[in-house]
Parts: sequence; structure tokens; C-alpha cells
Amino acid sequence: MTGKKRIFSGAQPSGSVTLGNYLGAIKNWVELQDEYDCIYCIVDLHALTVRQDPKVFRERCYSFLAQYLACGLDPEKSVIYFQSHVSAHAELAWILNCYTYVGELSRMTQFKEKAKKHRDNINAGLFTYPVLMAADILLFKTDLVPVGEDQKQHIELTRDIAVRFNNLYGEVFKIPEAYIPKVGARIMSLQDPTKKMSKSDENENSYILVLDSPDLIMKKFKKAVTDSEAVVRYDEVAKPGISNLMNIYAAMTGRSFEEIEREFDGQGYGAFKKAVAEAVIEGLKPIREKYEELMADKGYLESVIKNGAARAENIASETLKEVYDRIGLVPLPRR
Repeated sequence: MTGKKRIFSGAQPSGSVTLGNYLGAIKNWVELQDEYDCIYCIVDLHALTVRQDPKVFRERCYSFLAQYLACGLDPEKSVIYFQSHVSAHAELAWILNCYTYVGELSRMTQFKEKAKKHRDNINAGLFTYPVLMAADILLFKTDLVPVGEDQKQHIELTRDIAVRFNNLYGEVFKIPEAYIPKVGARIMSLQDPTKKMSKSDENENSYILVLDSPDLIMKKFKKAVTDSEAVVRYDEVAKPGISNLMNIYAAMTGRSFEEIEREFDGQGYGAFKKAVAEAVIEGLKPIREKYEELMADKGYLESVIKNGAARAENIASETLKEVYDRIGLVPLPRR
């Protein structure tokens, strides 16, 4: 690692990466690799708060890693690894549980929302999820955490835990800050543009996956919700559907909203939707091709997994050792 500021970000291996994931997060991560020391974690332990089919889950994890790499994350520039391969995550999470208050966790909006969705499985892991997230971040002395607006509450809790610990034992943890991209940070559902694009949506036409076929992408965009005005103009309040499509088109082409409005002045929504779909198809083509190449080379994927885990472990183990020393745990005697 260099003297650059460090960025940590994690994502659950939830299957295929959506266009929202790519434009709102991963595309930005790729650009950050040259400016920062980047650590990107596939948080498979977090995914266990929901029941998983073991065989499907393992295959999904391999696929998710391949999608990360196909989207442009470079294992030579960044540390890319699975959370479960670095035991310090779980170990530090237990320690931090002892410095986190039940009242703080009870106020977490995401817990309340997920508890409503999974009433038959409201487990302790779902409740303490933010503590494991705090451990993920604090293990690496992280400066910045790229997150959406919906995760800012978790970052605030992480900061509170770190400050509380540091006040008791001295400066152990760096106090992280949220890093929220200004462009493309929030890609919305194609069917309900008031909601964030999500693969968990029951309507498959509401999201685009980076691995979707060109025909399917075109079909989904043609069905995208717009309005009756038939004017391509950016207005999040009055025209959320068109504004969302403009966000996507701008992110894929680099055009400004003003340029897009001029380009489609006097044209109907049909032409605009087709153009957005074609831009997405063209932009995702190299990702789909690279993904197929990576999935056919299991040996390479395993080398990335092994090397990423070793690099992450080297950093995380130093932090955990410092924490154990500060709180007074007995060190293992060396011969």
C-alpha cells in the first residue's frame, strides 16, 4: 500500500450486478483505483442473514467476483477478496458488539425494513449487521467509504463506535467518512422511478442486469415508465421516469443533460428509449464478453481469490492485533 487515502467498499454476492450497481458504484470504483488505495470486499458473511442454498450461493460468489473483474476492477491495483477468507472481520465484529448499544442498533432504518420483509427470519445477525459492517471498515483504517444515501446511517454508527473505542483506549481506529459520488449515484427502477433500481424487485422489467442479452435490454427499456408530455427534459419531480433515463444515458455516453435535451428535441419517447437502450447495450458488451472469458478460467479466478485474501489478511491482522493489545487480551506466547 502507498501513502494514498484508503477506500473500502463491500457488496453482497446477490447474483447478477444491476445497471444501477454498475453506474452507481462499480464504474466509479474503477475510476478510483488510480487515485486511492482501494479495498473491495465481497461480503459473503453479510449475505447469511438470509437463508442461502449452499450450492447456488457458492456459484453465485464465483460469478459475482467474475462480474467485478469484468466491470474493470483490477486485482493488481486493488485488493479484491471474500470477507469470509479474512477471519478478522468476524473477530473484530464481536469486539465492537461490546462497544455498540442496543438502542443504536434499534434505530437502524435498514433493520426495520428488512425485518418487515423477512418476518419469518428476524435473526440476531440481521440486527447486528451494522456492527459487522463497522468492523469491515475499521479493520483497514479506512479514510473513505463509497455509499449510497441509504447507507449513510451505517457510516455514522461506524464513526460513533470508532470514536467511543478511541476515547477509551487511544487512537486505534481512523474515523471514516462517507464518499458519495455526485454523478450516477442513484439509478432508479424502470417501472417505478421513485424507487432505487434493485434486483429484489418482483418485476423483472424494473431493472437491467449487466449480463442481460441485448434483446432483453431493449425490451426492458421499451417498457420503461415515462409520462404523457412526450418531451425529453430533466425534472426529477415532474418527470421522474424520463429523468432516470437521462441519468442512465448521461452516465453511459458522457453527455450533459442539456446536450441530451438538444439531441432529442422534437423527438418522441420511443426514439429516446431506443437510444438509451442502444447506449447501454454497447456499454455493457465488453463486460459480458469479459465475464464469459473469466468464468471459463477457474484457475485465474482462484488465484485472484487467494492473492486478495492474503493481501487483506496482512492489513486486517495488524489492526486486530492492536485492538487485542489495547483492550488487554493476553497475547499468545511465542517460542
